[in-house]
Amino acid sequence: MPTPAADNPTPRDAADSIDVIDLGRLEYAAALDRQRRTLDDVVARRDRGGGGMAVLLVEHDPPVITVSRRASAPTHLLATPAQLDASGVTVAETDRGGDITYHGPGQLVVYPILDLNVLGLRLHGYMRFLEAIVIDTLATFGVEGRRDACATGVWVGGADIAEVAAGKGRVGNDPDGPMCVAGFRGDRKICAMGVRVSRWVTMHGLALNVDPDLDHFRLIVPCGLAGRRVTSLRAEIGDACPSMDAVKRVLVDRFERAVAERRAEGVSGSA
Repeated sequence: MPTPAADNPTPRDAADSIDVIDLGRLEYAAALDRQRRTLDDVVARRDRGGGGMAVLLVEHDPPVITVSRRASAPTHLLATPAQLDASGVTVAETDRGGDITYHGPGQLVVYPILDLNVLGLRLHGYMRFLEAIVIDTLATFGVEGRRDACATGVWVGGADIAEVAAGKGRVGNDPDGPMCVAGFRGDRKICAMGVRVSRWVTMHGLALNVDPDLDHFRLIVPCGLAGRRVTSLRAEIGDACPSMDAVKRVLVDRFERAVAERRAEGVSGSA
């Protein structure tokens, strides 16, 4: 089946299932290989007229800093080789969108391998789709997550940009980002996102901080956002922090509900 034009993904009627695959703790290169093989399988099944999508869950161990192909991303690695060695953190280049980020134990990384044609989503709508799932997941544990007007991901705390920017000039994603004049500016980032779309099937995804070593984020400028803080469920709610398994269960449930809602709506338009 021909791939739809990039600006007009076409919804499909196939009753595609979603396989949830928990990889446990796994090093980054092996998880990336698994993503690519799963993506190829999803595309092959689609092109044969079948269906099926997958969601991979993983904690990356050993911890790793991933650097995107954005030109400025390498400049946001602050640590020296000696500091990386002392921290036991490796560095890997990646083909996702976004900038630079950290993955390690205590962080739930979710790699959805989804056919955007089935969901009737373009890339922008897909990112908002993921953010909504994370916001719903956090709400279950008593944490209010919000979108930032200029920076993809989910944030805790913050204020209206007009208040933050008063007398301070530019408030944006990064020095090369858009000028933000209205909306919400998050204070502490709890979930980072970066994706890649190939043949209208997604890979990479989101990283939700449950109880990671937040000191490791000091090795980088997280997501290239200077002066912005990182948080976790543990940092926000202390001993009430749920287990990793509990977070997985809730997030998968919210994910499946969100997909079902898209289908129930008939995916009548492309968001």
